Amino acid sequence: MTRVFIIAGEASGDVLGFRLMQALRAQNPAIRFSGVGGPRMEEAGLNSLFPMQELALMGLAEILPNILHLKKRLVQTIEAIQAQKPDILVTIDSPGFTLRILKAIGPDGPKRVHYVAPQVWAWRQERVKHFPGLWDELLCLLPFEPEFFAPHGLHPVFTGHPVLESGADKGNAARFFSLHGLSANAVPLVLMPGSRATETKRLLPVFKQTLALLHPEIPGLAPVVAAASGIADMVAAHTADWPVKPIIVRDISARYDAFAAAKAALTKSGTSTLELAMAGVPMAVTYRVNPLSAAIGRRLIKVPHVAMINLLAGRTLVPELLQEDCRADLLAQTVLGLLRNPAQGAAQRAGFAAALASLQAPEGTPSQAAAKAILSLAAG
Repeated sequence: MTRVFIIAGEASGDVLGFRLMQALRAQNPAIRFSGVGGPRMEEAGLNSLFPMQELALMGLAEILPNILHLKKRLVQTIEAIQAQKPDILVTIDSPGFTLRILKAIGPDGPKRVHYVAPQVWAWRQERVKHFPGLWDELLCLLPFEPEFFAPHGLHPVFTGHPVLESGADKGNAARFFSLHGLSANAVPLVLMPGSRATETKRLLPVFKQTLALLHPEIPGLAPVVAAASGIADMVAAHTADWPVKPIIVRDISARYDAFAAAKAALTKSGTSTLELAMAGVPMAVTYRVNPLSAAIGRRLIKVPHVAMINLLAGRTLVPELLQEDCRADLLAQTVLGLLRNPAQGAAQRAGFAAALASLQAPEGTPSQAAAKAILSLAAG
């Protein structure tokens, strides 16, 4: 029996953890899991130490009021690992929490794998000097990351990006239209405000104002809000007074059906841009954070794009409307351009394929490659 303590701190990590747990179990049926995760990882058999949503905070303004509770959860997790003595510890993304866990456990505990490289290549690159000794292996999702981390002795392994396993390109448009009683002339517009309550609360009012501008211009407009499972009820409450009643999709299969039906999308930056690219949905990326967090970020960011699909493409493949540009008038104008000018959408789709091809695993699926690396380390 191989005992794995696995930790995810937000919705995207929960999905990665779910796929990783399935791949690990397929390669080693006797494996046993404990740790922290969300509904997807619990679906795969994890009994989470505490609700994962308690960790899904972002930015100084959101974290500071919860700092004492986060510290309590940090200590609780460390004590659980020390008591259970697993064979291997797998931490997934959420570096603000997981890297503290890795440091506390140290090299005398279980072997340590960190899955999803910290994005220090994007901003505050000097932080990389703090990483040596934190893990035994770093599993990288992006093809350019090993070249950045290897010179620092951080044992990077490119395993590919599990978004390729998501099924984001397998949605059923006809099923979506039928289920929601949409006419053939309906214009579904996907809105993805994020998986954290804090970021969602910032974007939903902007999306509401954007729809107020779009509604008179687009007959049959059908907004669709993709809501993370932990905050779906909150999203429903915040969209109850929208000028066009939105369709709220709460699970992954419904989200991918919406992608198949969508004519365009507005999304926060992150993995959602890769999912939409897989489905061939023309998009614009938008985001707004606390002004203090934004001011700090502008001084430290070292990459020319924030959208993952743009980073992979090496150019501005999709528009980025961030912070002060996250305005209803600009968003509405951008969406109208995508809907009224098919050439814009066609140009985006042409660039999606090459960008996504760079995410392929060296062997098998990305989750299989990650599971193989973890089990090899545990066996060694």
